[in-house]
Amino acid sequence: MKWTEQQIPRQDGRVAVVTGANTGLGFETARRLAERGASVVLAVRDTAKGKAAAARMNGDVSVRELDLTSLDSVRAAAAGLRASHPRIDLLINNAGVMYTPKQTTRDGFEMQFGTNHLGHFALTGLLLDLLLPVPGSRVVTVSSTGHRIRAAIHFDDLQWERSYGRVSAYGQSKLANLMFTYELQRRLAAHGTTVAVAAHPGISNTELVRNAPAAVRRPVTWLAPVITQPATAGALPTLRAATDPSVLGGQYYGPDGLGEVRGYPKLVTSSPESYDLTVQQRLWAVSEDLTGVRFPVGRAAAAA
Repeated sequence: MKWTEQQIPRQDGRVAVVTGANTGLGFETARRLAERGASVVLAVRDTAKGKAAAARMNGDVSVRELDLTSLDSVRAAAAGLRASHPRIDLLINNAGVMYTPKQTTRDGFEMQFGTNHLGHFALTGLLLDLLLPVPGSRVVTVSSTGHRIRAAIHFDDLQWERSYGRVSAYGQSKLANLMFTYELQRRLAAHGTTVAVAAHPGISNTELVRNAPAAVRRPVTWLAPVITQPATAGALPTLRAATDPSVLGGQYYGPDGLGEVRGYPKLVTSSPESYDLTVQQRLWAVSEDLTGVRFPVGRAAAAA
């Protein structure tokens, strides 16, 4: 049976935090959760755009400033959420940048790695104790088929200071999203309440492609009706990962069409590299050092 938005269960009484929810996939994810009864927080860099997005949604929707390119902003957003929401049921790490020119975050991290991975790593660590007491709570992190393209974790040059390739840097950040999810799930397993799940939207027609090289951007623009799907469809794997009662921790959801480009959400597998336990654990340790964030679940708990 094809999984559609009609399969989203009622979300009454649940609190969902969605990053990057003012546009594209995040907007569609937040909108549908709110329509199903969730109290949804749009965690966005531009609060004016966030409020405009919230005005287009039906339900209990609020806006919280979050700039993933600044650890100070991540900490402030987490503190604000802790004050306003004593529990969180869903944390959806959706926001991201793609194929940006070489630049750094406010903390000096390469923009794609810093935004897509380190910002969400820090946010999750700072909020996780609000999810742990909540049965059925989930951390859903959005990756990409780009995690397969020229992708590796370059521990010898994580910030691309010696050389920079925007496609490879994006691939590294999306591979990191998956490795983070898998390692987080191992650490959560002993607690029995919260699970970590990943999803990808296939190729969706959103503004994310705006920074792509012209050689990539033009074909995508021309062929969009054929090779992409609208954000309403691209958000479905995330929504399934977040709400389907049959979902298990450590799973990965994407479209069921050829090459996982478009279609209805199904359980998929990621690249062989993404399952490398040694690299996952090393990336976790490095991410803790870079962000200064320590999680309330450790390796000993995960192995117990």
